[in-house]
Amino acid sequence: MIEYHYQTDFKLEGEKHFTDWITRVIKTETRDLGPLAYIFCSDESMLEMNKKYLDHDTFTDIITFDYTEGEELSGDIFISTDRLRENAATFGVSFREEVLRVMVHGVLHLMGYKDKTDKDKTLMRNKENEMIALFHVEH
Repeated sequence: MIEYHYQTDFKLEGEKHFTDWITRVIKTETRDLGPLAYIFCSDESMLEMNKKYLDHDTFTDIITFDYTEGEELSGDIFISTDRLRENAATFGVSFREEVLRVMVHGVLHLMGYKDKTDKDKTLMRNKENEMIALFHVEH
C-alpha cells in the first residue's frame, strides 16, 4: 500500500497514476509492495531530519528510511518540494520530471541500489531513466 502525506502546499495530482507506476516499478524488479509512504515536506524539515538521523548539516532532496524485509519493500520516503523546485531549475527539467526522478530514486534505494560511487551513480541514473519511461508509457 502506498500513502501520500503533505506537509507543504504541494499535492500530487493524480495520486492513483503515481501509485500504479510505483507498483509496476516494484514488480519489474520482482519485489513485493509493503507499506510505503511518501512524505512531501519543506527544506527546513529535511534539514532537521538530516542533522538528527544522518548527522549531515546540509539540505537534501530525499531521505529514505528503509523498513524492507526480504522481498517486501517498505519504507518512508521524505521529499523536499523546495529542493525539487530548485533542482528542476538547475537541471533544466520540468518540476514533474524531477518529482518522478526523486520518487523512483527512493524506491530504488529500498531495492538496494546505491549512489555513492561513480559506477553506482551511473547505474542508479540508468535505472531511474528506465523506470521514468514506464510512467510515460502509461501517462
